[in-house]
Amino acid sequence: MANSVNTNVGAMVALQNLNMTNRELDTTQTRINTGKRISNAKDNGAIWAIAQNQRATSRALDAVRESLQRGQSTVDVAISAGETVSDLLLQMKEKTLAAADASLDSNSRTALNEDFKALRDQLAKAVNNADFNGINMVKAGGTTIAALANSDATSKITVAAQSLALGGANVTIAATGSIGTITLATTMIATVNASIVNVSTALSKLGTGSKSLGSHMEFINKLQDSIDAGIGNLVDADLAKESAKLQALQTKQQLGVQALSIANQSTSILLGLFR
Repeated sequence: MANSVNTNVGAMVALQNLNMTNRELDTTQTRINTGKRISNAKDNGAIWAIAQNQRATSRALDAVRESLQRGQSTVDVAISAGETVSDLLLQMKEKTLAAADASLDSNSRTALNEDFKALRDQLAKAVNNADFNGINMVKAGGTTIAALANSDATSKITVAAQSLALGGANVTIAATGSIGTITLATTMIATVNASIVNVSTALSKLGTGSKSLGSHMEFINKLQDSIDAGIGNLVDADLAKESAKLQALQTKQQLGVQALSIANQSTSILLGLFR
């Protein structure tokens, strides 16, 4: 190769190598700063696209979890109201049985009837006030819960409403029911007993629904953790490895600068030919 002051091949090669080292160093520093091996589409378009799709799924599962939590809270409020109704029915049964005693005087029967009606009205209030986020599952025409079950809303977990209102399918005691006479009290015994059985069945259904929502929420939490871990496997940087690489590249950069300096000085040797 001819010696030339116009073209310094050694310097060009040294500069190319130094530029390559600098690019690698910039990449390593970016990975250390962000903690990610792939932080944008330029790093690796295919892997970045896969990671973005999985991030979308993970974000969607946040909405699923919130839906399940709202649904479970709504059902739990309904269960609390149902348990109150069940307890009140037990007390009403006690009053009804006492009022069925033919030996009672009128004052005692009147007192028992007033107690019964007070319990009846308290039952109605408990049912009508069992709201969560504006939803009531136990009043007449209550709302059925349909919580999201997956990230694209194609599957839902449904918990049917259970009416515990007076005069309904479960609590068959009329809103004006009373035990003011021995005949009414005797008839009311069967009505209260049937209501107790019906309410227990309704509570069982609500309890099963709440458990289903809770179990699915645990699954969603585990699924989201697995997806997030998978995203990390795709894009996160191995900082221990990047730290070691940084040290090597910094040393390589210093050597490249020295090599370029040596190559730039090589043309000055040609001056010796003209002395």
